[in-house]
Amino acid sequence: MDTNTTAHLVGGPRDGSTHDTGGDALVEVEIDGMMHRYIRTTKKHDDGRPLYNYDGMVAPDGGEPGVEDPAARVVSPRADAEGHGGDR
Repeated sequence: MDTNTTAHLVGGPRDGSTHDTGGDALVEVEIDGMMHRYIRTTKKHDDGRPLYNYDGMVAPDGGEPGVEDPAARVVSPRADAEGHGGDR
């Protein structure tokens, strides 16, 4: 059994960094109020640690109903602050 719970994150905002995953298959990292998800792969880094691929960003409270309505979409607080959030 692999007892090394420190993994390499691939893609997303933490690309190239390491993170203690606790051995979980899904890891969520909070950045600027949003959750960024990484999923364990079957591949290993050159140092033998597991690799986790970026799976995307989700709102901490989950999605909102009617996501096809742009006004109801969950917008990133960071995107809003940087002027990319659209009209809300």
